[in-house]
Amino acid sequence: MMLGAALFLAQAIAAQARPESFADLAERVSPAVVNITTSTMVARGTGPGAIVPDGSPFEDFFKEFQDRNGQGNRPRRSSALGSGFVISEDGYIVTNNHVIEGADEVIIEFFEGGELEAKVIGTDPKTDIALLKVESDTPLAFVPFGNSDTARVGDWVLAVGNPLGQGFSVSAGIVSQRNRALQGAYDDYIQTDAAINRGNSGGPLFNMDGEVVGVNTAILSPNGGSIGIGFSMASNVVTRVVNQLRDFGETRRGWLGVRIQDVSDDVAEAIGLEKTAGALVTDVPDGPAKDAGMLSGDVILSFDGVDVEDTRGLVRTVGNADVGKTVRVIVFREGKTQTLKITLGRREDAESNEAPMDADTSEEG
Repeated sequence: MMLGAALFLAQAIAAQARPESFADLAERVSPAVVNITTSTMVARGTGPGAIVPDGSPFEDFFKEFQDRNGQGNRPRRSSALGSGFVISEDGYIVTNNHVIEGADEVIIEFFEGGELEAKVIGTDPKTDIALLKVESDTPLAFVPFGNSDTARVGDWVLAVGNPLGQGFSVSAGIVSQRNRALQGAYDDYIQTDAAINRGNSGGPLFNMDGEVVGVNTAILSPNGGSIGIGFSMASNVVTRVVNQLRDFGETRRGWLGVRIQDVSDDVAEAIGLEKTAGALVTDVPDGPAKDAGMLSGDVILSFDGVDVEDTRGLVRTVGNADVGKTVRVIVFREGKTQTLKITLGRREDAESNEAPMDADTSEEG
């Protein structure tokens, strides 16, 4: 009897946790979500080469046919669709870089009707984020960013966007996992089973408070459609990028100036580390670390008061640090720790003159 009562209570609590409807939330946030149409002039292919082999007696015939029909090699206009969201009443809009990359014209379509042309303020290919700006005679509806670090696996989320060019659409799901990395050094994706398809790119992922906790960016799919594995760049990454793009028109990431690799169990044992952690320095080219006395073979254990678990963690921590800041870096060298004071450079400046990295190492951010 007691077991039955407990089971009933557990079911009641679960039912109470599940929202009866997402309608109020969707109605509240939708006015700030936008459809994005881009237009790009692209060069046509040579035409005949794709239809008949080079040198074919029919090659001239096909070329004349294309010219008569206004095709030939003249540029043509290509369009693409995506999503975005307004983050301020004065018209700043966030989307994915791949949505607007290379576009000659970016048109914003609003939920409540009307279109405005947008200007690209800045882009960050590393996190696939772009910041746009429109000029409006009236204040625009906007949505705030939330703290993605508070999102828990199992939390409800709502994806809003323009899937497959069908117009405004809402899909609900949960946070399937956090801290997913796809391929970039600064990746911090929220994985969700909320339906995300082509055209959703750049749209917001909301928590139940109507705050943006992610920017819908990618899907894992064998057929190009949603199979319940979508990825949204975490808002805590996005907000930092957006603030820099708004202030400077570009990103400004900290740069230490070392090549590093993860510490293996064998390396840790060989050099006398108590645990397998930190980042092993494999090379120190000219830069801030070299100026401060860092050596190849050092193991970076702490950066600016933050323990270093592995190379990925160090790259992100350094990248998030302010350019020009002097930080304390604790390294393990010849059986003991040593503290270095390093004034950080700017990653983007270093990359313009950067030599190719070794295949088995990665360079910090």
